[in-house]
This record gives sequence, C-alpha cells and structure tokens, in this order.
Amino acid sequence: MTGVESPSVLAIDIGATKLATAVVDRQGRYQAAHRRATPQHGGASVLFDAVVELATASRRDWEATAAGASRLVGVGVGCAGPMSSGGETVSPLNLPAWRDFPLRTQLAHRLGLEVHIDNDAKALARADGWLGAARGERNYLAMVVSTGVGAGLVVDGLLLDGASGNAGHLGHVIVKPDGRRCVCGARGCLEAEASGLALEAMTGRPAAEASWQLRARTGRLVGRAVASAVSLLDLRLALIGGSVALGFGEPFFAAANTELAARSRISFASGCTILPVGLGPAAPLIGAAAVALDHLGVGKA
Repeated sequence: MTGVESPSVLAIDIGATKLATAVVDRQGRYQAAHRRATPQHGGASVLFDAVVELATASRRDWEATAAGASRLVGVGVGCAGPMSSGGETVSPLNLPAWRDFPLRTQLAHRLGLEVHIDNDAKALARADGWLGAARGERNYLAMVVSTGVGAGLVVDGLLLDGASGNAGHLGHVIVKPDGRRCVCGARGCLEAEASGLALEAMTGRPAAEASWQLRARTGRLVGRAVASAVSLLDLRLALIGGSVALGFGEPFFAAANTELAARSRISFASGCTILPVGLGPAAPLIGAAAVALDHLGVGKA
C-alpha cells in the first residue's frame, strides 16, 4: 500500500433479508452507505447483480466527494455461509439462489478490485474486536441472531477459521433434541428454533411482532448454545447482534444471561456475560471492511 495516505475499502454485507454497502476507511468511519432488500426471486445472477449495483452506487457516491489523497484499495465482504475457504464459492443456507456460487472471482471481475470474503458472523467478531465491546479482549465470541444465526470465535487473540473457514456456525448447535427441522437437514438446531425465519414460521407473523414470551424463549435458547461454546473454548464474553437480538432487547438478553448462568456451572465458565454488540447496526459493514483491511495488510487505526 506504499504511497496511499488514506486507504479505504468498499464494504459489502450480504444477508438473506438485506444487502448493504459503504466505503470504510482505516479508522472505521464509513460513508456513501446504501442498502436494499435482498431479492427473494430470480436466479443467481439476479442476486449478484443487486449486490454489484449497490456496491457501484456506494463507490460512485464516495468518488464524487473523496479527497485526492484517498482511494479504494480493495473490497471486503461479509456473507452468510457456509462457504469454501476464502469465499471462493458461497452456499448460504438462506439464499438458495447461490449454491457453490463463485462470489470472490465474480466480484473481482465486476468491480476491478481485490476482493476478500468471510462469513458475516466472523466479520462481526473482527468489527467488535477492532472498535466495539471486545476491544482489548483475547477470548470472546461475537454472534449474529437475525434471519439466520452464526458466530465468530476468537481464542488467544486469533479468529478461528477451521478446516474450510467455517468455524463458528453456532446456529447449528443442537439446543432442542428432536426439535424443528433445520434448513441444514438436522433437527433442533439453534437456527431452526431462534432465527428470524424460524420465528416467522412458528407464528405466521414477522419476528419483530413476537410476544414477550417468545422473545424470552429465544434468549434462553441462545444462552444455551453460548453455554456450550463457553465451556468448550474457555470464554468470558459473548457479544450478540443482528435484527432479532437487538430488536428483542432486554427480555432477550436477560433470558440469555439467566440461561447461560444456569448451564455454565464448571468454574472456568461461570463468569461469562452476554452483551449486545458494541457497534450496533454499523457492525456488519465495519466487519466487512475489517476483512479486507486485515487481508490487505492495511493497518487499522
């Protein structure tokens, strides 16, 4: 990055409900933000074209106002998984239009920039460790409870990748044996019981209209899954974002912490706390930017 005084990256967040883009600098400041609903009909190209159009709009708006000392050095993407290593191909469970879709190569071709991709929940973990509630922490998890459910796991200061880059799919921890069938094919996964799509299927109403009792139940199930991760990985902090968790608010977080305390009885796991993510709705785009900045070797301020 020699000669670039103020590098910025194009950040893209791809979810089952919404798409969002912005240009983010190395201080985590973002501008030219755009968002739209994720296309629910059409093939792979319809969804991909929507992502490119949104990213192009952010790039165009930013270039119209950017100072000459700053330029785009790459693209960072947070996308639902699973995916192959490095996001070469993606197969998000809640985006059936994409199965083994070559996202990284296609985006690089269309945008003309170096592209780096990671799971959206792992991107969230990067964001909160950089600028959010996990700053300075070396052991924590950051979790998305939204249309789907996932997590990023940080142990000894390292974000865990796993064999194929898919470590952290906490949405597929079993929290209710023989419960609802999950889109992955198993029964009783957290995602099948506590995601926005699951809540809508159970009630016939949008997740945002869930009763107090259902909000508390969702929190309890999330706390149960977090308890398993905490005991397995020796963590002290769990940060949760996403439209369901943040929208449900206090009933959700109170129930999650009560369940976590009840299930984490071994001494080293008994002090863990569940908190909302520190960056709120900005976290997904800041996390996507962090994916690119980390891989490009551009120091985050």
